[in-house]
Amino acid sequence: MSAIVDAAPIMLDQPPLPRADPCSVVILGAVGDLSQRKLLPALQHLAGEGCLQHGVNIVGVARRPLDDDGFRRLVRPERAGPDWDEFGRRLFFVGGDLDDAATYRRVAAKLGELERTGASANRLFHLATPPSLADAIIEGLGAAGLGDQSHGWSRVVVEKPFGLDGASAEKLNAHLARSFTEEQTYRIDHYLGKETVQNILVFRFGNAVFEPIWNRNYIDHVEITAAETLGVEGRAGYYEEAGALRDMVTNHLLQLLSLTAMEPPVAYESEAVREAKAQVLRAMHPMTRAEIAERTVRAQYGPGLIAGERVPGYRKEKGVATESRTETYAALELRVENWRWAGVPFYLRTGKRLSRALTEIAVHFKRTPQALFARAAENAIEPNVIALRIQPREGITLTFGAKRPGTEMRTGTVHMDFCYESAFGTRSPDAYETLLLDAMRGDATLFTRRDMVDGQWRLVDPILAAWGATSQVASYPAGSEGPAEADRLLARNGHAWRPLADVRAGCDP
Repeated sequence: MSAIVDAAPIMLDQPPLPRADPCSVVILGAVGDLSQRKLLPALQHLAGEGCLQHGVNIVGVARRPLDDDGFRRLVRPERAGPDWDEFGRRLFFVGGDLDDAATYRRVAAKLGELERTGASANRLFHLATPPSLADAIIEGLGAAGLGDQSHGWSRVVVEKPFGLDGASAEKLNAHLARSFTEEQTYRIDHYLGKETVQNILVFRFGNAVFEPIWNRNYIDHVEITAAETLGVEGRAGYYEEAGALRDMVTNHLLQLLSLTAMEPPVAYESEAVREAKAQVLRAMHPMTRAEIAERTVRAQYGPGLIAGERVPGYRKEKGVATESRTETYAALELRVENWRWAGVPFYLRTGKRLSRALTEIAVHFKRTPQALFARAAENAIEPNVIALRIQPREGITLTFGAKRPGTEMRTGTVHMDFCYESAFGTRSPDAYETLLLDAMRGDATLFTRRDMVDGQWRLVDPILAAWGATSQVASYPAGSEGPAEADRLLARNGHAWRPLADVRAGCDP
């Protein structure tokens, strides 16, 4: 049985939004997909909300032979709102190859020109480029003196992936350190800007009903899922190099695990929160070859149906090698070896071309010690589950047992649902709006620290090595729940994945 207990709308006076420090935001790769689809719309919305002071300018840098007006015309949305013209006046452009040192001298000259006309000397550089350009960009910024903070702060935002393995990540970090200090470096993981992800801390540490039971005494296992219905969508070149493990597990899913398992920080401050998350990674031991064979699954989608439409298998996608062993699905069983979590499995799964798009953290509690009401099979009460839905339609669901109406003692499982949009009656900011505003304000709480990057690769490198030594890759039909091998991964411990088709949350009809 399923029932819904709706949360009443919460009518709150909205506090004024924080305002960014005056600065110049320099987008390297300004005409690319990330810039036009995410960064510029996020900045425009922040400007419309009054978060960007008049001292905030945006300077695009790309290879195109454009001037300021040409750049403004290029990135103007088809349905530009009434505030676009004012936002457009903040946009400027510098043309040049991103691997050419002369480009960065022109960037420095443009920034100097803006500052002589009253712009702030604070600078935020955002690398909206393929990872292969990161070294050249960082070197160019450093050689042009753009990491200098003599007259204002200078910060650099680096997109994931942070390297392709531990060695390349260390090389990238060493390269960054030659031009920017760790305090100037903001490694961005857009998942951490999502409302529900940030709410994990409030949910856990702000509610006395949950924190005392958030441990091995009450929790049986934890599932973290990031499922997509999309395929590689024209990104085969990147995906063939990355795969699901590098693309999703190394950053997004391990970050979600850290937030779920961390100890209470001493304060909601950048270093306190990031240190608590780093401690979780330190408490996780790299797996041996035998453990990898037992506790991990890699698979690749074959042809199938998505929303009734036939789609090709991964190896038939444009740009994919016909004998590719790149995984489009990864599932792992991880353990956090500390006092709070000893013996509790953390199951991570991510995959493309699955039956439903869903990202959630599901915390499964232990069964009650006796089946007091389950004299018949239909009266069995399922264990409690708290599911934190990250996307789509952010919200939280709690499942618990209740008596069915009637004269007999008959029980069932019901759902208590919380939906951000309906509960607060307001739109949640896009993740990039939150993260860009934080970077402009110097708040690094939601950004990844260098030792966390090292800790993530310490766990993933052995899996990459073991997978690279074998040609075995499981398969699953597009539009399915994933490979049978992933089901067996959990069945070893008497567990099962939450079926994607049955998962619900507070915003579902």
